[in-house]
Amino acid sequence: MSDSIVIIPTYNEIENVERMTRKVMSLEKDFHILYVDDNSPDGTAAQIQTLQQEFPGRIFLESRTGKLGLGTAYIHGFKWSIKNEYDFIFEMDCDFSHNPDDLIRLYEACVKGADVSIGSRYCKGGKVSNWPLKRILMSYFASVYVRIILFISIKDTTAGFKCYRRKVLETIKLDAIHFKGYAFQICMKYAAVRHGFKIAEVPITFVDRLYGVSKMSAGIFKEAFWGVWKMRKMKL
Repeated sequence: MSDSIVIIPTYNEIENVERMTRKVMSLEKDFHILYVDDNSPDGTAAQIQTLQQEFPGRIFLESRTGKLGLGTAYIHGFKWSIKNEYDFIFEMDCDFSHNPDDLIRLYEACVKGADVSIGSRYCKGGKVSNWPLKRILMSYFASVYVRIILFISIKDTTAGFKCYRRKVLETIKLDAIHFKGYAFQICMKYAAVRHGFKIAEVPITFVDRLYGVSKMSAGIFKEAFWGVWKMRKMKL
């Protein structure tokens, strides 16, 4: 059995899910994948079930009743992964904005001593590809805003490409976290910091999706903007 599981939430990712699966399965290290699908109407779950037959024991699917949000999908995946005793639990997008080759680098950072490793756009060596300047600046200064409010030193506070040691997720009060978008990613990092876990940022190149539709919305930005103030009072 692999010691590593990659949690990938999906909603209408039929254009990406097969390519992503084959890429992760081709890596030198043995990774398992847990897809958490929110009842995608485009047939994503059916495609995953077909891939399960080709890669038995390495691809898993948890199907939910509807579009319930990224944060709740990851919480669902975390609990499943803890129950199944994986030592290293990853978050990754399905749209190839995160390069699957970097899974190994995130894994190695945790093996070498980090409790959480973050695929970071804004630490030394990190980059963003094919984003307009306005979006880059918005994302960068969002992380600056979070660092100021929460008093944390993480450069890429909204990053969604991460590896956790299982003990981190067993320690954080997952049921206390109800955020859905960027605020969820911020809160998980903040909780890890508050519990004293060691965090490492690994430079990556973030690439905007080529296929499918972004799930970003104004509501997600609003949740993150006000959510950081709520986090300071939360019992995590």
